[in-house]
Amino acid sequence: MSADAIEVGTQLPPLTVHLTRADLVRYAGASGDFNPIHWSDRAATALGLEGVLAHGMLTMGTALRVVTDWIGDPARVVAYSTRFTKPVFVPDDDTGAEVSFSGTVSAVSEDVVTVTVEAVCAGVKVLGAARVEVRLGG
Repeated sequence: MSADAIEVGTQLPPLTVHLTRADLVRYAGASGDFNPIHWSDRAATALGLEGVLAHGMLTMGTALRVVTDWIGDPARVVAYSTRFTKPVFVPDDDTGAEVSFSGTVSAVSEDVVTVTVEAVCAGVKVLGAARVEVRLGG
């Protein structure tokens, strides 16, 4: 893929995922983050939360898939930054929380493309200022 073939405003294919409590347990095991707000309604509500919430880094990592699926090679990601703006609450059911991710090319330079990523759950943006820079070429 060359920079000549990519324009500012290009929309990347969207991605929608359902994060379930089982996903949170798997992520906790992989990351070592066993904070009970990610699996226990009792612990989460005791802290004033409306329920169990997904790990921020799980949401952030899943958002990056919009770009890596598009570019085809995760090794081409040279920078990624975001802010966590709202939590993703995950109900204790088989459906979980639906999170939709989209990406738009916001800048193109000689060999780097910048993509702005949006993540929305229940109509609310859950990531802010998410930007991914990817290097083009081999």
